[in-house]
Amino acid sequence: MTEMTKKDLIVLYEDNHIIVVLKPQNVPSCEDESKDKDLLTVIKEYIKEKEGKSGNVYVGLVHRLDRPTGGVMVYAKSSKAAARLSEQMKTGDFEKIYSAVLSGELKEKSATLTNYLKKNPINNMVYVTPQTVEGAKFAELEYKVLEEKSGLSLTAIKLHTGRSHQIRVQMANVGAPVYGDMRYGGERAVKGKLALWATSLSFSHPVSKERLCFKIEPPKEDKPWSGFDCSKTLESWL
Repeated sequence: MTEMTKKDLIVLYEDNHIIVVLKPQNVPSCEDESKDKDLLTVIKEYIKEKEGKSGNVYVGLVHRLDRPTGGVMVYAKSSKAAARLSEQMKTGDFEKIYSAVLSGELKEKSATLTNYLKKNPINNMVYVTPQTVEGAKFAELEYKVLEEKSGLSLTAIKLHTGRSHQIRVQMANVGAPVYGDMRYGGERAVKGKLALWATSLSFSHPVSKERLCFKIEPPKEDKPWSGFDCSKTLESWL
């Protein structure tokens, strides 16, 4: 993928307090060790040019998506907005729903998964561990299988916690890794672009308190999404 520029930025919503954008796959949410052009930097450049600012532009990172994951993200345009959105994440008012194509078919077509996860900073891998392991963090999600075809499952996933690599690790742990996940897929790993997409983001506006919801389909022209009715992923949750 060529380096992202502000011309490539897709803005779904913007006001004086927040900016909601589409994060492309394989673009970092913020600066990382790769030093590749990241979305946070692109947004700063976009705002600086649009608003004609000469100095530094404030853009607050509220949440992250893994580099290979695409979809809806919100960034804050003021420190007050960032603090209020971060508080919503702590209280559970910040709702994230993902779409995934899983390699395999799940016996239970809808369920809640609870695990304890721990990240190894040396290899940047996350593992399911017993609760008693020092540093283990509680992780919970709900999933709902929407469609099954050729050994693959189109699935909606609602996060209750926001742990690193959470969906990828928890789904692999029940034998249905995300399509394209060579890191956690094990023997079921299927080569291809990671089929994990942040489809829906709901939160209360940090100033007006209005409830906002932004939805965007996965890239249905790409494999394996092209084999499914991706409009199902936009339907209301359970």
